[in-house]
Amino acid sequence: MIRIGILGDISSGKSFIARKFGYPVFNADNEVSKLYKNNKKIFTKLKRKLPKYISSYPINKKEITNAILGNKNNLKKIIDIVHNEVQKKLKSFIKKNRYKKIVILDIPLLLENKINKKKDILVFVDSKKKDIKKQLLKRKNYDPKLFKIFKKIQLHPKYKKRKSNFIIKNNFTRKNVNESIKKILNEI
Repeated sequence: MIRIGILGDISSGKSFIARKFGYPVFNADNEVSKLYKNNKKIFTKLKRKLPKYISSYPINKKEITNAILGNKNNLKKIIDIVHNEVQKKLKSFIKKNRYKKIVILDIPLLLENKINKKKDILVFVDSKKKDIKKQLLKRKNYDPKLFKIFKKIQLHPKYKKRKSNFIIKNNFTRKNVNESIKKILNEI
């Protein structure tokens, strides 16, 4: 099985590109959302660690946002609780898809959390800052303060770009992306 890790800046189009490969995708952000909605154990742990912020089940994303904005240490507490469960989901995904030729890993903190393996093929999604800003402003829950906090825990995009085997210039047009993906798949 070939594992392809998708890297890039926040809102650079990683998930869009991950889906365009046409292979099974592990989307960490979606898994976190599912955990907030469906995992009572996560709720209990978060409520215990952050009683001032977490009060309702299923967990409301607004409560998570308020906890992160309320105290810079809260993000680490959330990550510590949620990360283990996401890791379990990833293992299950890999096991389920073990006979697939390729799987796509859409994990924003792939390098930061050392989830990648040496043999993984890393693809960096390179987008212009103005395009990223446009994408961010389209998000209904965009908060510039939250964005800055998340940027701080991520490795610099230039570092991720250097670590990558391939770079896809994402100008948010399907044609360009499809051609780039076809080229990458032909090379691997």
